[in-house]
Order: sequence, then C-alpha cells, then structure tokens
Amino acid sequence: MAFIGNQPTAVPLTSSQLADGLITTDKLAASAVTSAKILDGAIVNVDVNSTAAVSYSKLNLATSIVNADINASAAIATTKLGAGAVLQVAQSTFTSSGGPSLTSTTFVAFSSVAISITPSSASNKVLILLATNVYAPAAGTSFLTIAKGSTNLGGSKGFSQKSTANWAGATMVYLDSPSTTSSITYSLYARVDSGEGFMYGDSGNVNTITAFEIAG
Repeated sequence: MAFIGNQPTAVPLTSSQLADGLITTDKLAASAVTSAKILDGAIVNVDVNSTAAVSYSKLNLATSIVNADINASAAIATTKLGAGAVLQVAQSTFTSSGGPSLTSTTFVAFSSVAISITPSSASNKVLILLATNVYAPAAGTSFLTIAKGSTNLGGSKGFSQKSTANWAGATMVYLDSPSTTSSITYSLYARVDSGEGFMYGDSGNVNTITAFEIAG
C-alpha cells in the first residue's frame, strides 16, 4: 500500500482488540497450538466431551489411579482380581464339653464341625483350615480328615493322626478345586482303628473351620 509521507509505525495487535469469535478454527494452522501454549489447569472437566474416549494407553497406571480415586461403594468384579486373590471367607466356630465319643472304624462326619461356601466361579479354589482339639486313648490311633460333602479328601488315614491319652490340638489344611458354583459343605471326618473311644473339642476351647475362596 502506498503512503503519503512517512509510513506509520507498526503497532502489535493485542487480544483485547480482537472481537470474540473473530478468529475461527479454519484460520489456525494444524500445528499452531502446542501443549506448551496450554496453561496448566486451563482445561477443566466441563471442557471434556462426555463422549470423548481417553485411550487406555494414555493412562499412567503406576501413578494416575490411586486409592483415593476408587469410591468406597464401588464394586470391583471378582473377574478383575488376579489369581490367588481371596474373594470371600466363611467361618464356623464351635465349642464342646469333650464329646461326642466315637468308636467307629469307618469315617464319621461331625455336622457341628462344618462350613458351607458357594464359589463365584467354577475355576476358583477353596482353601479349608480346620483347628480342633482331640482326645484319643493311648490304646489306639484316631484318624482325622476333611470331607467335601460325603467325599473324604484325605485318604484312608486322613490328614492327622492322634494316639495319646491326653487332649491335643489337631490342625488340617487342604486346597480344594471344587469346579462348581453350587454350595459346598466341608466338615470334620474321624475314625478310630480298633473301636476305642475318641472325643473332639476340649471343654473351654474355641474350635474353628474356615473356608477361603481363592481366585483361580
């Protein structure tokens, strides 16, 4: 443009001189706005479209999601928990006055020493812990085992043997693979080898049977 006299001094255009909406998106170069030009905190929640999908690969899982980000009432599906996670625990506590007495040479179930649990998946396992007190006469041996329903899980001699004329603790542990999502009952089975008396649950002691569902 031609000027009469001296050319006017160039004065930078300021943002206050631009009317809102004057510069449209098609006036911006594709690479014009960089992350360095965006002020921290400038983009807030309302600026993110409700249908916007943030790629999973863009999340720094080591630090981005912390405990405080999980709502206290949030339900995490058991399928999202890794193998070995404890999914549920069921326990039955029983006391006794030193009985009942047992003289059977074949395994007999004690319904008072039992726990039921319903696995959430057929691929999960159930860990059984049984702790009781047993009295077995010195004349013979008592055999204790854990039963699933009517199935002995410990073989003909069970998991624990006692042959003492005193009260003694008996602890049994078994990891079962029930392959079902139906309710299962685990209980104490016991027998003696020659018909002598046997008692469980010494008076005053707390005895327990506990079932843990473990993710498979």
